[in-house]
Amino acid sequence: MTTTLEHAFAEASKLTELEQDLLASRIMAELADEDDFDRALANTGSRLDHLGRIGLPSESSFCHLL
Repeated sequence: MTTTLEHAFAEASKLTELEQDLLASRIMAELADEDDFDRALANTGSRLDHLGRIGLPSESSFCHLL
């Protein structure tokens, strides 16, 4: 555990039980959101690979529109 996190928990330990429970709920929700985001990002890999392979049209392919 980092020093900063230890300090945060030391400060949190001064809160009432209700406040500690609320803080714990917020931390757990934040961690769950991070996990959800990581999974969502991991699932986009094949789509991003495909977009990278097909690429964007070159600037010259738009010249005929002018």
